[in-house]
Amino acid sequence: MNSAAADHQPSSSRGPLDGLIVADLSRVLAGPYCSMLLADLGATVIKVESPAGDDTRTWSPPEKDGVSTYYMSINRNKKSLVLDFKNDDDLEVARSLLQRADIALENFKPGGIEKFGLGYDDVKDDNPGLIYLSISGFGTEGGAGLPGYDLVVQAVSGLMSLTGSPDGEPFRAGISVFDVMTGMHGLIGILAALNQRNETGVGQHIKVNLLSSALSGLVNHSASFTAAGAVPMRMGNAHPSVYPYQVMPTADRDVIITAANDRQFRGLCKVLGVEHLADDERFARNEDRTANRDILHPMLIDAMSTWSADDLFTQLMAAGVPCGPINNIAEGVGLAEQLGLNPRVTVGEGDNEVDLVRNPISFSGSELRYHSAPPALGANSDEIRNWLLDN
Repeated sequence: MNSAAADHQPSSSRGPLDGLIVADLSRVLAGPYCSMLLADLGATVIKVESPAGDDTRTWSPPEKDGVSTYYMSINRNKKSLVLDFKNDDDLEVARSLLQRADIALENFKPGGIEKFGLGYDDVKDDNPGLIYLSISGFGTEGGAGLPGYDLVVQAVSGLMSLTGSPDGEPFRAGISVFDVMTGMHGLIGILAALNQRNETGVGQHIKVNLLSSALSGLVNHSASFTAAGAVPMRMGNAHPSVYPYQVMPTADRDVIITAANDRQFRGLCKVLGVEHLADDERFARNEDRTANRDILHPMLIDAMSTWSADDLFTQLMAAGVPCGPINNIAEGVGLAEQLGLNPRVTVGEGDNEVDLVRNPISFSGSELRYHSAPPALGANSDEIRNWLLDN
């Protein structure tokens, strides 16, 4: 199985998961994001799609050369295999793929993939080492019948109750934050199961869901309720436990100031020329500043009124005080480039070449791979079918 996977790998790119085969039966975001990270790490990812293709292929604008950038963002380094599970021959190809895979991912509604005989219990006897990840919106018990969309989970988890101004309407986060988070949780589960399989030789079924990931990802806010019975509410850009930790105005545009401890607050006061505030007993400790934020806030605003955002950013960062202008995406990418983080990576070649965002992980003894652009629908179907027949 591993030698077959190696035949599908470019010899110039040897990642930490090199040689592993991933059958990706997921679509949209959480699953494809997880499988793209596996592909970046060196695994051979076979993206199984219906004849209509992944939904995100049609999610545009924006697009590049007629291809949705949403789809591009989460599907590099993969091969596309088109299968119609209502077709008996295609279903047999799917079963053959799962028999040869090291890892499988799916995000059908709970019970959906079992209708085709492709659930974990259906395939584990033929492939005992298979690590099988199932992603759902609300788990497999009482929420099994509920469709799982990130926006819905942002609402029902409580996140939207925390997002927005105190007297305004609740807002969603600017990205599908819980889809991404659930994909990461799935990846963590897969890597842990791989480690255990190295010892036992046996795979297992991993389950993650958006709502559980959301409640875990709400960290201090969810713990404020579970541990202390306190229900957090919207505070705009302010923080319930730290001040200053929010948007602040300058002479030309807003910045973020996060003086999260007493040392950082003293540094902020020194740069602004109001060092006496750091010695004021009302503001000397974080708990005092938080309790007296209504008194302190206008004082800091007045001290910042003559500063430009760029100058304040430069001076505060030099003083070790976290600060940043509120950039757009282009400016954010530009800052990463300025800092030498090399955020862009070019994948594909010729007409298929596209710039995407580099995987944020780096290794001292392994390589990430960026060998192919997101595949066209069914681009590798013949290749993969032939490979399965030969093995």
